Amino acid sequence: MGLSTLAVLIFSNMIISAMRNIIPDQVRLPAYIVIVASLVTIVDLVMQAYVPGLYSALSIYIPLIVVNCIILGRAEAYANKVTPDLAIMDGIGMGLGFTIALTVIGLVREFLGAGTAFGVTVLPEACEPIAIFIKAPGAFLVMAVLIAILNGAHISTAANKKVEGCDGCCASCAKSCDKEGKEETKA
Repeated sequence: MGLSTLAVLIFSNMIISAMRNIIPDQVRLPAYIVIVASLVTIVDLVMQAYVPGLYSALSIYIPLIVVNCIILGRAEAYANKVTPDLAIMDGIGMGLGFTIALTVIGLVREFLGAGTAFGVTVLPEACEPIAIFIKAPGAFLVMAVLIAILNGAHISTAANKKVEGCDGCCASCAKSCDKEGKEETKA
């Protein structure tokens, strides 16, 4: 899934960047959706033709790439403002980051839910795996725990730095980012 998203990100960034001066502002987002949907259809057909086993496991999820916010967000925030070579590099970076994130979440879920890592048993049989982690809610639980660990480790993100005076750690911040954002808009 991560690699298919990577391919769509690279090519959509490249095409959108190359066409940034041609697409009128009034139809910019619909045009991006058409470009991304076309690329997802190509990825879907290529997977169906060349990796049918993987396609049968992921087939229902591949079309969801079209509405993936990371793709449309990068098209809007970056690809339509830079040259194609920079947009391709951004697509590679964002796609690899997304693939790594999916891999980490999947690995944690597999370890906790089945006691394996990449199909190899790592927990002794005496340890009982927690079955909820291999189900859909398990992904949300893993994401919540990973975000809590990042906040607990005081790891800053660029999003946290957008509020003046913010140290990037929401857990130790006394300010309300929502209130400040609304006050700035009113002023």
